[in-house]
Amino acid sequence: MIKDYIQAARLRTLPLSISGIIVGTSIARFELQPENYVDTSSNVLFFVKPYLLGGDTNYTIFVLALLTTIGFQILSNFANDYGDGVKGTDNNERIGPKRALQTGAIQPKEMMKAIIITSLITFGIALWLIYESFGKDNFLYSVIFLFLGIASIGAAIKYTMGKSAYGYSGFGDIFVFLFFGLLSVLGTYFLYQKQIYLGLFFPAFTIGLLSTAVLNLNNMRDIDNDRNAAKNTLVVKIGSQKAKTYHYFLIFGSLLFALVFTLFTFRNLGQFLFLIAYIPLGIHVFKVKKITSPREFDPELKKVALSTFLFAILFSIGLFL
Repeated sequence: MIKDYIQAARLRTLPLSISGIIVGTSIARFELQPENYVDTSSNVLFFVKPYLLGGDTNYTIFVLALLTTIGFQILSNFANDYGDGVKGTDNNERIGPKRALQTGAIQPKEMMKAIIITSLITFGIALWLIYESFGKDNFLYSVIFLFLGIASIGAAIKYTMGKSAYGYSGFGDIFVFLFFGLLSVLGTYFLYQKQIYLGLFFPAFTIGLLSTAVLNLNNMRDIDNDRNAAKNTLVVKIGSQKAKTYHYFLIFGSLLFALVFTLFTFRNLGQFLFLIAYIPLGIHVFKVKKITSPREFDPELKKVALSTFLFAILFSIGLFL
């Protein structure tokens, strides 16, 4: 039984989910060290110069942020399994890995209990994270992040669950971009610095676009089954060919935003280390262009997910070279 829940948690999705946490933390830690401080006041696009707080990164915040994000990802995977399972979207015609409700390994009531328990545990960790970051002196910030935590839980659950599941209306891409890109990177940075500035949106866009690319691959793989199940993803709405074009935009757009941020904060060539992650992504784009069968998209999901994680690691290392 435990093995079934571990499989339903889809551990292979976790490296992708924590990529934004790594990027947000690395930028904050970089700026907290005086010798690495980047004065962005001279760069018009950045508008606001982040003030120097001094000290070092609170690693408790980093660990709690990782655990919170992992909790949200597992919750999303459980909810996705439940929503698609009870709706009949996960069936024998589905190309991807078999799901827990689909095979009967976990019953709907059992999965619902798992969703509730995961929600409570994740919310508890999120509260700890908020207190660790803001304490008793920043009540307004605590309220804002409390709202964001509740919104994240709601977004994870409503992706496929319920009559108004946004994943069935083509809005999944927007929510992935917002929560796995913007909120992940900007929110993490704010936990340390208690502010954000315009330049941070560029790496946040990069992570958001790459995360959305993974979802797009998933939807291109499942296009026939989703169409038959009335799951109107963006891919179902625009068709496979336009979805490929959209996919190229996501990959190359992510590269563009990463380059813009690096050029405006340039200190040494080591900051371009993240380009290594775009070697497998470039190969991936050529592979996608040649694909003619939805089934061939399945192995590409792991490539983009791991490349995104690799980008986050290399981007972070590059800041300190």
